[in-house]
Amino acid sequence: MVGKDGLVLPRLEIVRRLRPVDLVAPAGVQVRATSGGVVDLPAVAPYVAATTVVAFHGPPVELALHLRGHRLAARLGEGSVSLTLAAGGATRVLRSRRFHRAVDPAELGLTLTGTHLTAWSREAGGWVARARHDLRGVVDTRDAATLADLRVELPEAGGCAGRFGQLGLRDTRLVTEEDGTPLRDGDALWVTATSAGPGFFDTAHTSVWRLDPTDLTLEHTADLYFRRPDRPGVFGDHATHLVRSDGRWLVATSTWGDFEQPTTRAGRRTPAGLRVTLADSDADLLRGAHVLDTRELPLPTEGLGSIATWDPHLVRHDERWLVGFVSARRFFDFHPALAGGPSLDDLRLLGAATDRRATEGTTIVDVDGELVVLASDGRDSRRQHRARFPTFDLAMRDTGLLEASYPTNLPWPSLARVDDAWLMATFDGRPAGGRLLGYGTHGDLVVMRSRPSAGTTLR
Repeated sequence: MVGKDGLVLPRLEIVRRLRPVDLVAPAGVQVRATSGGVVDLPAVAPYVAATTVVAFHGPPVELALHLRGHRLAARLGEGSVSLTLAAGGATRVLRSRRFHRAVDPAELGLTLTGTHLTAWSREAGGWVARARHDLRGVVDTRDAATLADLRVELPEAGGCAGRFGQLGLRDTRLVTEEDGTPLRDGDALWVTATSAGPGFFDTAHTSVWRLDPTDLTLEHTADLYFRRPDRPGVFGDHATHLVRSDGRWLVATSTWGDFEQPTTRAGRRTPAGLRVTLADSDADLLRGAHVLDTRELPLPTEGLGSIATWDPHLVRHDERWLVGFVSARRFFDFHPALAGGPSLDDLRLLGAATDRRATEGTTIVDVDGELVVLASDGRDSRRQHRARFPTFDLAMRDTGLLEASYPTNLPWPSLARVDDAWLMATFDGRPAGGRLLGYGTHGDLVVMRSRPSAGTTLR
């Protein structure tokens, strides 16, 4: 990238794609049994899973979750996978007409992600969703007391259960110090990501990962969930930036956790309440599972015609806070913006790229002591703004382009200086989990790197 201000960044090329897929997160296993029975599975958030080994030609097998008098089961019998909902003596069997037949299944899985219950079969080494149901109106899955009393029912062969993992990763952000410097664990980087669930945005949640920049290995270390200031329950909000500030954590996130896909025929309705919240904590958010209380992060949108904001990125520079974010005029017509002020409660709008209509991933990066704002122009942008990484100054004026491979979907430009090269941890739109699920199960973690070269970032 050669910008109008003379800054230079080298071209970045893809060096690795990583795709961890886990129904039960390896670090989140709470139950592992070799025999059947009903076992306590207390959860802090409605993101849990259970799996068991099956024999394709064996007798029917069931896994079940017990929540407040409801038995919610996945069943595999005679090659067909279904969900069973039982309460108060009434039973409903739910089966997909198109996708219920499993092909040589080796395992049966059951997940709860937000309000969505999904039955899975493991086929040819991969998990395939075979039935799904939204539990709204059945049981309040976000209620803390209900989750604390959660139990799992395992079949005769036993199985394992615990926190839900992910189908893919997206919305990747480097965990940073408040000045924007990437937080390190030795040489390793920390990354927050949206852990994709089996469907649209309301099935996903925020996770934390340790990325080794040398051998490009990835370790899932933590999951973050959120309580809202204006409504009860625990939510899987995501598109998160985790910042270390004055010995504590600041956690800025987007309230995607109950965002529903617009479905009206006459015109897409506007889901209410999509905005940015802020939490602070002195807990070790890099490890374990945490539920964080949030408050509103007031972002200035005067003159933007904004109906929603998301994708926060925070940097403290020259005794003021800068916050990059996305503002939407409607769904989905959105652009990057930047705010600044002496505190996070006293921000004013510094600029916005209102000529964009499908640009997000607003990220503030220090290039040789000068702050640059990066973003991602999606493939739904106008022709001149399509499939590229633009750069801006702090007034959100165009300054150039970051030269990098552009994966599918809307990859974010999360950049870190590693030795004498630049590394970018971004993502693509490759789905997982089978055709039943539709949009939202992406993506691969896509790692890019520049060629080492002294002076590549000098003006």
